[in-house]
Amino acid sequence: MYKIGTTLVSDELRTVHFCCDLAKCKGACCVEGDAGAPLEEEEISFLEDFIDEIKPFMTPGGVTEVENNGVFDYDSFGVYVTPLINGKECAYIYFDSGIARCAIEKAYTEKKIPFPKPISCHLYPVRLIKIEEGEGVNYHKWYICQSALDKGLKENLPLYRFLETALIRKYGKEWYKELKKNCESH
Repeated sequence: MYKIGTTLVSDELRTVHFCCDLAKCKGACCVEGDAGAPLEEEEISFLEDFIDEIKPFMTPGGVTEVENNGVFDYDSFGVYVTPLINGKECAYIYFDSGIARCAIEKAYTEKKIPFPKPISCHLYPVRLIKIEEGEGVNYHKWYICQSALDKGLKENLPLYRFLETALIRKYGKEWYKELKKNCESH
């Protein structure tokens, strides 16, 4: 691990090779699991403000879920998360040729909203944890991503490069330059 500003970064961002392979996994990270994706407080406000623009891209079950229970939920630790449809897939998904995709991101690409998707989704398979001095930036290993590990190795794509856009979105260009310098010097 190494420190960049107030973040403690796992070496796995450098050592793990990763590249999503949606043709093989079918977007399983949006469908499997026991809780929705983590949300930041400002993202909840955003979802509340723009839910009407996102709904046309959601499944009927997702629309029903947010209409009945709101745009967010809590996980077992009290963390804000995206709601789930019947305890399964994220309420904000839609399916395209059998692949789970993000309705929030679709609304963004269609220029209906100014927000691409929750940062936790954009950063996946990295998860952020609060630590005393800031945040921990950690790789989350999950069996459903085996095809992404295989593809990342084949393409020689380290995790920090795969997540470049998301990491810059979260921490800024200068932080990413420091990360890249650290990763490439080892």
